[in-house]
Amino acid sequence: MPPDIEPRPAETDPQAYVAGNSVVQTAPLVPEIKLHLADERAPLWNKTQRDLWDDGIVLPYWAFAWAGGQALARLLLDEPERVRGKRVLDFASGSAISGIAAKLCGATHVLAADIDPLAAVAAQMNADANAITLDTSTDDLVGQSLADFDVIIAGDICYEQSVAERVRDWLGEEAHAGREVLIGDPGRTFLPRKDLEPVIGYGVKSARDLDDTDVRNARVWRFAAD
Repeated sequence: MPPDIEPRPAETDPQAYVAGNSVVQTAPLVPEIKLHLADERAPLWNKTQRDLWDDGIVLPYWAFAWAGGQALARLLLDEPERVRGKRVLDFASGSAISGIAAKLCGATHVLAADIDPLAAVAAQMNADANAITLDTSTDDLVGQSLADFDVIIAGDICYEQSVAERVRDWLGEEAHAGREVLIGDPGRTFLPRKDLEPVIGYGVKSARDLDDTDVRNARVWRFAAD
């Protein structure tokens, strides 16, 4: 690193950055799970895009319990047999709320995968807060075989058309190969509904600053296997 460029906080000590910019708390729909989250009490809440860039991050998706992830976690905690004794991939894991729920429900192995290195740090810290263990990965798994897993869970992945289209065929192929693929989503435009079967819906309390509404109607969907 050139001597005139100061090291950025999120890169030099990511654990301290997560701890210093979040508050350990629970999400409204999933009070069983403790997470490092940002709210008005945390410095991260009021940071501008320039502040985040100066800190060494782009978008801190890991710092929020998005409605789709909460819906997935709630389903698993209420129906633990879906993952008990199975190998689970929490794709685009963010805070890893869904992966932590899977582990609490008896999954034998959970991998929280997110291309954001800080999300991997937050996932491990959140796992520690809930006295469970999980593995993390920052590899881009899209297009790779998921034969090592029995269940794939993914919350809030359809926020952009390009992202939704990139993962749709891949996850569909994994479902056809016999894996259970569950998607948590709060009604985003780019969700590929024609490929999905509804499982359950929830009303999720939301921060108006994030979603411009007090409640999001989140649903869990299952990729059709045929």
